[in-house]
Amino acid sequence: MVIYLMLLSLLSGLIMGAAVLFVLYRWVIPMAVQYHGGLALLWHDVIVERALDTLTRTSRPQRILKAVQTKATVGDPQSVITAIDHFCRHREWAMNVGDEKGSILDSVVNEVSPVTVLELGTYCGYSTVRIARLLPPGACVITLEFNPDYAAIARQVIKWSGLEDKVQLVEGASGDWIPWMKEHFGVQAFDLVFLDHWKERYLPDTKLLEECGLIQKGTVLLADNVICPGTPDYLEYVRNSPHYNSQYYRSHLEYTKAEDGLEKSVFLGY
Repeated sequence: MVIYLMLLSLLSGLIMGAAVLFVLYRWVIPMAVQYHGGLALLWHDVIVERALDTLTRTSRPQRILKAVQTKATVGDPQSVITAIDHFCRHREWAMNVGDEKGSILDSVVNEVSPVTVLELGTYCGYSTVRIARLLPPGACVITLEFNPDYAAIARQVIKWSGLEDKVQLVEGASGDWIPWMKEHFGVQAFDLVFLDHWKERYLPDTKLLEECGLIQKGTVLLADNVICPGTPDYLEYVRNSPHYNSQYYRSHLEYTKAEDGLEKSVFLGY
């Protein structure tokens, strides 16, 4: 009888402990880090992602793709965007541009109405779909992704959205590909460049685009995550250069309340 009571007490303790851990994981910690970008990234992008990768033996991009295949309609890009946003807000955070900053991205695409778009950093294809669905006939997005596993998922997400005819996805490093853009794709210059890859590459890749003549008068650079994680050298460059007219769009880090924003910089020419 004593052993039975001990086992019952131990089991109750384990259940109570598991319940506390679940509440901490599902609600308490996410709420606590909502207003601090660095903590939010540490929790969501390191701790939670690694834990779920280990427990499920899948990657976050694979889980995003499953959400798209489960919730989105084939050939309907808006349903793909909605499915990913719902997944990231209610199931598992991911570093897409997100719905709030995505609306700013949409407004810039509509304003520019670009024919040629370069996206640096595809990840799972969320922003690629957001951009491509708004392009006029005959326009296309060239999107670069360094990670081949991300690229494989992005291709499936883009295909599910029905926008594969408007997108050319290229695997490799931006610094390697940018000098070959004109020769490989026949692009003279880009109307819109969306920077959303490694933050330390924003400035060198911008300068490389300039050197290669891929930025012309009127080209719009739109840079994500300029506050969190942050791109201080890039901001200093575009805000102080006489060749750019730069404007900051204040927003929040995707799916949180921590400050982040987009920097829109119009190239004025030399």
